[in-house]
Amino acid sequence: MNLETILRAAPVIPVVIIDHLAQAVPLARALVAGGLPVIEITLRTAVGMEAIRAIAAEVPDAIVGAGTVLSGEQFEKTVAAGAKFAVSPGATETLLNAVAGAQVKLLPGIATASEAMWLIERGYEFAKLFPAEASGGAAFLSSIASPLPQLKFCPTGGITPESAPRYLKLPNVVCIGGSWMVNRAMIAAGDWCAITTAAAQAAALNINQGGAAHG
Repeated sequence: MNLETILRAAPVIPVVIIDHLAQAVPLARALVAGGLPVIEITLRTAVGMEAIRAIAAEVPDAIVGAGTVLSGEQFEKTVAAGAKFAVSPGATETLLNAVAGAQVKLLPGIATASEAMWLIERGYEFAKLFPAEASGGAAFLSSIASPLPQLKFCPTGGITPESAPRYLKLPNVVCIGGSWMVNRAMIAAGDWCAITTAAAQAAALNINQGGAAHG
């Protein structure tokens, strides 16, 4: 499964912070049931890596990836755990060299036009704008769509259900990353039905049309 196929599988990729390993599998099942099969599990907690492993082993309909990947060593460990893609908040030469040629692909982060140009020079076709809202948001992506059409984006960081349509209507956005449907309070409460409902609402957003799908 190539990176483009993964990014186009749904309009929103849930960005998930797992505090307890027991939450991983039921959370992934709830998201898949709501129509969001692509799930980014961040490595910001001690159980992140094991959560990826559990989801990869027990939720076959999920396409699980690793977020907050900062080094080649972390990348290799996530691939060994079963991650189908990896996401980094930025892009260093060391990291890009470490993942070059890997079958599992990295979605590197950028926040400026110069960083976008550098990724294009390295042969990248997809990037993450991070932190999206703090880096100029949809207005920034709209501004660089014409001069840098080679790069498509998954903006992540501060996006809400209200701001999501502004991103999804842009021609250089393939999907967005968000955490509103997986907030830590709902996860801690084990409210999987609420998460499935929120996921279904996110899955109904129309890519490049900027609105919710109806009936």
